[in-house]
This record gives sequence, structure tokens and C-alpha cells, in this order.
Amino acid sequence: MPLRWDPLLVRHLAMELDHALAGAHLRALRLDGTSRRLALLLREATLEWDLHPSRGVPRLLPPMEPGPVDLPFQGRVRRVRSEADERLVLIEILATRGRPPRDLVVELLGNQWNALVVERPSGTLRHVLIRREAPRPARVGGIWTPPLPSVREGALVPISLHRWLEILEPVPPPDRARALVASVAWTSPLNAAALVDADPDPAFALEKGHALWTSLAFGEAPVRPVLREGEGGAQPYPWPLPGAEGEPVSSLLEAFGAVAGDSLKAGEGSAGPPGAAEARLPPPELLAALESARDARLRLVTHLRSQLDALEDEGALRGAADLLLARLRQVPPGASHAVVEGFDGAEVTLELDPALSAQGNADALHDRASRAARARERLPGLVRDAEHRAASMGALLRRARSGEATADELRAFLPAREERGAPEGGKPLPYRVFRSSGGLEIRVGRGARFNDDLTFHHTAPGDVWLHARHAAGAHVVLRWGKPGNPPARDLEEAAILAALHSKARTSGVVPVDWTLRKHVRKPRGSPPGTVLPDRVKTVMARPDAALLEKLAVDP
Repeated sequence: MPLRWDPLLVRHLAMELDHALAGAHLRALRLDGTSRRLALLLREATLEWDLHPSRGVPRLLPPMEPGPVDLPFQGRVRRVRSEADERLVLIEILATRGRPPRDLVVELLGNQWNALVVERPSGTLRHVLIRREAPRPARVGGIWTPPLPSVREGALVPISLHRWLEILEPVPPPDRARALVASVAWTSPLNAAALVDADPDPAFALEKGHALWTSLAFGEAPVRPVLREGEGGAQPYPWPLPGAEGEPVSSLLEAFGAVAGDSLKAGEGSAGPPGAAEARLPPPELLAALESARDARLRLVTHLRSQLDALEDEGALRGAADLLLARLRQVPPGASHAVVEGFDGAEVTLELDPALSAQGNADALHDRASRAARARERLPGLVRDAEHRAASMGALLRRARSGEATADELRAFLPAREERGAPEGGKPLPYRVFRSSGGLEIRVGRGARFNDDLTFHHTAPGDVWLHARHAAGAHVVLRWGKPGNPPARDLEEAAILAALHSKARTSGVVPVDWTLRKHVRKPRGSPPGTVLPDRVKTVMARPDAALLEKLAVDP
């Protein structure tokens, strides 16, 4: 079961992070939208936050060196805070070199979790973990719209006992917890039951509940974090509550570490120095890589099953081909369809390619039938292999998060380069692999220095080559090699990938040029990635980040 969050848990986690990170020096930011992970790389520590709603664990780890995919993010943490009765964590950042200050906003709202870098005071979004259009747009260059403030009573000033009783006494006891959450700030399903049943004697329960709520929301008493066990699993919380005391821990971060799989030291009141427990786990980048590889394998399973479901009926294709061969003289040249007499005497309409002769159409139908038959024989085995691989990765991931697997085990189990189609020796391919809705392979260059290698060494002359017009970006290749243009839907998806992998990715509409690969040449002495395409056509693409995950095969 996923962790549950409420405003009190958010507030006190923010207070812990403020104590740990205020004044720390930023080096880089990692936003991995595929695995939904945020990492704030500081000179003094690393804040890693898994922002998938089904997990949602923040961890404070030892410092890590920024990698090539991390965003340079210089500055200093001013403070970490939360908003009253909200599930928002704001890390205020003082930028260097006269740049405006920025906030790293972590939103823990419903199932729309996100992390955003907001420039102040303009509110301009500079980076987003997950791009969204609704209900509140989250895209680079847009303006961040905060969620509507809480309208529940008691967010800033305690409500009186009289008002507390006025809200709860008319409500039947079984419904009081729900009524409390609907009306009173700082309450949630995590604490409401304790607040309405704070005393065994019903005559004093509501009064004791009001006193407990006032202490939780506005009291000066020190926080006493616990790790509670329930039907849904372990749950960190800032205080033990009546009926849900839990195991005491030294900090909420320690509790989150335990949930993530770190083992607490038995019999000790402290987990040791910051990051000591986490250091026993494999590096977070290896965990993220394995999780990403597992997710990619699951997407492959879905894609292979959809391919299997979409296979044409080879028997029907062969029957149409045989009928066409028997009625060749009844088919006029250039026809897009023909109505002929079937073998049973009934009329049959045959769909044809007008660019082919009747004989050519019959041969094409036989080819399609053969391909469908081979695919029907091959795909079930590929599905089983991918399912088995994904299950094995998932089991290793669970062992790694519980501290039972080493970094070397993860490295050995990560997809070998040859699995991704790389040549022997482990040299990575210059492209990522996607699969269009129509089943065509799309290759996207991994960067400017790899574009030439993709275009001139990993394509065929008849493939379709694409690139966003007047914008730096990846070369994209749609594997084709057949007469005529590729299907419009497959071409559109390849164009969207070209737009998403270009500097124009935040535009509403991006013109993408395309031509056959054989019409692309490299001027002598030109910089890497510079080419001259000929016979170019243009398609207008609307960047849709959701397509990345939908079509991805190779992470």
C-alpha cells in the first residue's frame, strides 16, 4: 500500500529538511520523469524523493557526484517550508550570479504528484518533473498556479472548544471522523479517529480530542516521530496517537528510510549519522536504473500483446490472394478495390493498392499472410520472456530496497548492452528505440554527437528521416523501406518524438521536416549533427510528453 500524507506530516517533514538543508550549497538537479524521481544534489547531502503516488518516499543520502544528465543548478538553500494545511513542500533557493531566486516545489496532491522549479517573483516554470495540461498546467515556460488555499477552519488560528463541539456533537459518532476531516484544518484519515475517540468515556472524548488537536496543530511540545504499523503497511507520523502509537524513531527521515527498505538498528535510539542507514543500500542511481529497466520491460510486454492482438488473419489474407489470382482479368489497372465473384459464387470486395498490379497485390497479400503467421508463432514466446525478465527485475528491486542485494548484483542484472541491440564490446547504440502504434520501429538519436552515427550508420536508404525545423534536436528515423509514404499515424508519432527531443519541445505546434534517408547528405567538414536534407516535406507536430512512455521500448 502507498504511504499516506497529511498536512501535519508534510509540515514536520519540511521542518526536518529545513534543519538539515538550510544553507546547503546546490550543485545539480535530477528530474527523471520516467521513474518520477527527484534528486537535489548538494555539496553536503543528496535529497532523493520518489514521487510516484504508489511509493512517495523521501530520503536524505550522502553527497553524490552530478552525472551527465543532471541539470546544473547552482545556488544555496535559504529554507524549507510548507503552507498551512497544505501538502506542499517548498525549498527556497537563493541563486548565484544575480539570477532571480527560485523555489523547488514538491506537490503531494491526490494522484497528481509533481516537482517544479518556479522562478520568483514571476512564477515562471523553469523545470517540471511531469508535464501536465490539467487541472493546473505544468509546463516549462508557463506560470505556476498554486492550488487553492485551504478553506477548512483552524488553519492559522485554533478554533475554540465551543466551535469544535458545534461541528461534531450533532453528527452521529460513526460519522464524526469524516465530518472532522471535511471541516477542520490539520486533520486527515491518519489522525481523525484518534481525535474523535481521544477518551474511552464518550462524555470527555470530544473535549480531549480538541485538546489533542490544539497540541498537534499549534502546541509547542517537541515532535516524537513514530513508525506505525497498520493494514496498509508501515506509516511514518510525527506523533504517537491514541490507538496508533507505533515504534519510536529519532526522525521522520529515519522512518521514511525504514519504509524504503533500510533496516533500523535494533535497540538503538538513533540511526547514527545522516545517511548511515542509506549507505547500506545500493546507490540510488542503480536502483533507479533497474526500476526504469523493469518499467521498460513491462511496457514491452504491453506492446507485444497489442501486436499479437492486432495481427491480421493470415487465413483470410491467403484466401483473398488466391481469389485475386483466380480473377486477375477482372481487376482493372490502378484500381483501389475490385468486386469479384467469390469461390462460393457470392460477390467479394477486395481492397487493393492502386500502385501495384493485380499480380503485385496478390503477392503483397501472400507476404502479409506469411508475416502474420511468423509473428503469431514468435510473439507469445517474446511475451513470456519479457514477463519473466520483468518479474525477475521486480524481485531483485524488492531485495535491493530491503538491503538484501548488493550494487554488484544490480549491475550484473541490468540489461546488457547487447540486449538493446548494441554491438559486441558493450558500446552503447547512438539511439533510443520506440515503437509506433502501427508497430514500426522509431529510432531517436541520443544527442548531437550521436546524430551522424544514427543517420549514416544505423539506417537504410528507404527509411524516413525527421528533424524539427529550425531547432536544435535529435535526428529521428522511422524504419520503413517500402514504396510510398509511411502510414500517417506512424509518421505523426515519429514527428512528435522529433519535436519532444528538440529545443522546440515546449511549443504548442512544431514543424517537423521529413524525407527519405537516401536524400540526406553530410557536407564535408560540417559540425557534428549538421546535414543537408533534400526533397523535404513538413508535418506539424503537437508535442505530447505522454507519448514518450507510451511508445518507449529501450530506456
